[in-house]
Amino acid sequence: MPLWLESFTVVVTAVIMLTGLFGLIVPIFPGNVVIWLAALFYGIVTGFGTLGWWMFGLMTVLMIIATLVDNVLMGAKARENGAAWGIILLALLGGVVGTFLFPPLGGLIASPLILFGLEYWHLKDYEKAFRIVRGLILGWGLAFVARFGIGLVMVILWGIWAFV
Repeated sequence: MPLWLESFTVVVTAVIMLTGLFGLIVPIFPGNVVIWLAALFYGIVTGFGTLGWWMFGLMTVLMIIATLVDNVLMGAKARENGAAWGIILLALLGGVVGTFLFPPLGGLIASPLILFGLEYWHLKDYEKAFRIVRGLILGWGLAFVARFGIGLVMVILWGIWAFV
């Protein structure tokens, strides 16, 4: 492979990965998947080799964990504060729909509002409903930290693969 093509591939992959990493600030943006796709692109263009397969395998496992941790942490924190599972699912679904209807902030607004409204209707207790929403928001924060940390590790693994 010509040196210019390899250099170009490294730059494009790094830009896509950094976009994925900093895109994680938007809760619905699949930044870890974007990072994984960039690594796949890099491997297809430059070849995987033994080290590449190992790094890509680790990145695949991390991408799956990052995808799951998001909903698990948000739902768990809301549930920990007393939310009903059905209402949690409706709020998360509302967040996804809100993101598509009013990007990029629609989901950030819709999910807590739906959760609060349904829990208030269910419990008839303003303070409990508010505490549940605080739990959801805390879960969002923890999920962001986890997804960002996992994304950073994925980028580092690619760096080892690309530069070692």
